[in-house]
This record gives sequence, structure tokens and C-alpha cells, in this order.
Amino acid sequence: MSQKQQPKPSTTGVKSKLHPRNRNKSRYNFKQLIEENPALKKYVAVNKYGSETIDFFNADAVKLLNQALLKKDYGIDHWDIPQDFLCPPIPGRADYIHHIADLLGNDDNENIPRGPRVKALDIGTGANCIYPIIGCIEYDWNFVAADINPKSIQIATAITKANKLAIEVRLQRNPSNIFKGVIKADEHFDITTCNPPFHASAEDAIHANMRKVKNLSKGKATDSKGNKPITAVSFGGQHTELWCVGGEIRFVRDMIKESALFKKNVLWFSTLVSKEGNLKDIYESLRNVNAQQVKTIDMGQGNKSSRVVAWSYHTANERKNWRRGNG
Repeated sequence: MSQKQQPKPSTTGVKSKLHPRNRNKSRYNFKQLIEENPALKKYVAVNKYGSETIDFFNADAVKLLNQALLKKDYGIDHWDIPQDFLCPPIPGRADYIHHIADLLGNDDNENIPRGPRVKALDIGTGANCIYPIIGCIEYDWNFVAADINPKSIQIATAITKANKLAIEVRLQRNPSNIFKGVIKADEHFDITTCNPPFHASAEDAIHANMRKVKNLSKGKATDSKGNKPITAVSFGGQHTELWCVGGEIRFVRDMIKESALFKKNVLWFSTLVSKEGNLKDIYESLRNVNAQQVKTIDMGQGNKSSRVVAWSYHTANERKNWRRGNG
């Protein structure tokens, strides 16, 4: 699918922490978004600063906003997920894709790679399939999207088929594996992406979301009908999307260990790391598998900060040859 024309710059201010190529680096133009998705209109209100916004604790409003953004900026006409699945913020997900495009470009004289020759693998794609969608539209990459949840696979497959995207959705049949059973023996990927489960248990996930409601919404958030406070379950997300035994650090350490088995199949591995305190253990794990190159890419959206950690088992010369089609 060809890249869509870049949108016109907004005059409503810039979210300076977002990547320069991010289509949402300017503030949301709700007039345009409502034109794309009229159902969004009833959720838009003016805040105390005089700016139009939505209640980001309202699951229905967030999904409608995502649908409008995907349609306006990426030409995605069909995107829908059940309320109990994770509904991610589009700008932050897009930033990850733009930064790894830069990472790949660094191995090829700063030429940003575009076209279906670039093959990417998204681990834990979820029902939303956001990373593959953005990578496919922005850069025309060829994506494989993997997940352990059959329902997520079903929904993601329906989205990709409805929008005729170059995305192959694969079920990871063994939840103990990450790359094994997904990457074929003769298959090669330029980059892998992942947004790992953040929490170590369901209780941690619930308590964290309840703290978020208390601290940020001050008890004013409501459900889709506006008549009761939002609870933690209103934010959506299957347990495989939100938590796993050992949390983020355990998942990433397991990913690093398993990546060593596929060092010849993948140019760059990468993962989002939400907790800065996990970096020390992650770097130690990467030393243990003798990664040739490790890069940490800082990202930010609003008051939130996160980072992408990427690693490669290939030398700089090997990566350059790979990017030139000789890998």
C-alpha cells in the first residue's frame, strides 16, 4: 500500500516531544476528525484552557478518536476492536515506528528504508495491530504480526483484510515462546517490534489503572453513558496485553535470551521499555548474549516518557551489507 500524502501543518501548537515525521506532532484538529468520524462529536468538549479535547478515560471516546485518526492520517477505513481489548494511543505508537525507521536508515547512510523489501515482525500485536498498520502505511513495509491470543489474531486478521494491508498475522501457539514458532528457519527480518506486558500480575494492572484514575481524573471520569465513575476495567486490555508473570523485565529478558537463537535471521531486535529502572538488567542481559550493538532511543508524549531498546548481533559492516541487500 502506498504512502499517504503528509498532512498540512496545524496552527494549533506542536507536541514538541514527538518525532518530526509523526503525523500527530501538532495538536488534534477535532473539526477534521469529526468530519472523518461524526460519532466522535458528542465526546468533544472545551477544557479550562479553551482547547477542544475528549475525556481520555472514556473508552468509547478513545476508540472513536483512534478510528478518526487512522482514517484521516492513514487511510484506514475499517478498524474496530472489542471494548475489552487494548486501545492504544496512536501518536506514541507511530513514534516507535518512525524511530526504528531512523535506526535502519543509520545503517544505510541515513537513507530511510521504504518499500516491501523491508520486512518487520511485531511481537504481541494484539487485536489493534497498530504497529504493523502504521509501518505498512508510512513506509510500505511488509509486516508479520504475531500474538498468542486467538481472538486477537481473528480481529487483527479482519482489520488487515478489510484494509488490504501487506500484513501477515500469525498465531504463536506456545505462550512460553516469543520468536520460536513464529520465525521460520529460512526467514529474515530487518526489524522486530514489541510493546511488552507492563505489569507482573492482574492485581498490579488493576491497582495501577485505579491510581491513574485517582491522580489524573480526580474522580470525574465517567463511563460511556456519563453516569458512573470509570474503573480500571474500563481502559480495556486482555491480560496478555497488560501483564505476565515477572512483568516487563521478565518478558524482555526472555526475549533477549531467545533472540540469540535467531541472530542470523534478524538484523535488529527492538522492544519498548516503559520502566527506566529496568534498563540496567536489560543491558546486563544483552551483554550476556554478546549483542554487537545496543541502542536506546528516548521517546516522549506529553508528560510521559519511554524508550526503545534495540540490539543487533551484526557488526556495522554486516548491517550495511544487509541493508544493501547482501545480508
